[in-house]
Amino acid sequence: QAAQREAQQREIERQQAAQREAQQRETERQQAAQREAQQREIERQEAAHREAQQREIERQQAAAQREAQQREAERQQTAQREAQQRETERLEAARQAAAAVETAKQESARLANAKAAKAAEAAAELAADDARREAARRAIGRQLDAEAAQREAQAAQAASQPSGLPLSWRSARRARLLGHTDPNAELVKYAEAWARKIQLNTPPELVRTMAQRPHTAPLVTVAIRRDGSVESITFTLASGAPEVDEAVRRLVQNQLPYAAFSPALAQDFDVIEIRRSWVFNTTLRLQ
Repeated sequence: QAAQREAQQREIERQQAAQREAQQRETERQQAAQREAQQREIERQEAAHREAQQREIERQQAAAQREAQQREAERQQTAQREAQQRETERLEAARQAAAAVETAKQESARLANAKAAKAAEAAAELAADDARREAARRAIGRQLDAEAAQREAQAAQAASQPSGLPLSWRSARRARLLGHTDPNAELVKYAEAWARKIQLNTPPELVRTMAQRPHTAPLVTVAIRRDGSVESITFTLASGAPEVDEAVRRLVQNQLPYAAFSPALAQDFDVIEIRRSWVFNTTLRLQ
């Protein structure tokens, strides 16, 4: 009986141990399932956040591209209107010249008919008058050509020499590159070189520090003068983290001076505005 009771006791203890072990495994399984569900939810939220950011970036890029296309269409329309205006003026000038010649011919014929007795003298005088008028027209034409050439030379000289005043104090010719494409290849080339300089010279530890700050990728417009100095730094979309925005400002200022405009760019523009989205991840990317 004692052996039987002992065996029964051991069986009871074994069953209790097995029950506790089963309960422990079930608890661990439930905890693991809960952790896995939480991890999946975190990953889902992060994926949704990344997708929302990507959609916003794509929307902004599409808007910038549409704006660039609109500006190009307006520029082409303006150029077409100017060309049409010049052609109209040329045709009008030709018509007036033809009318003047026709009037002169009619006047010559009338004088010849009215003064038959003095035909030779009148013809000679008319020829002399025509020659004088032609000489006068040619002189006026040469004077206008000289004045136009002088204005063009002055404009070219003003474009090649920097003004003594900051560009922000006067009416500067501006170019705006809101995306990565533009009909002006020199403009795109300059903007890409500017972005590479900032990306390659940004300390990795600063990028890692900023990446750990909860923020939205800021959308920043930097206006660069033709001598490579910075006119302004404008946040079209702030990051929501003051330290990230301040880091962007410091990075732009710390890389000064930037490359001066090429002769082709300096001929057309005094200031270039470059808009980029600043993404701090494993590296800094200006998208």
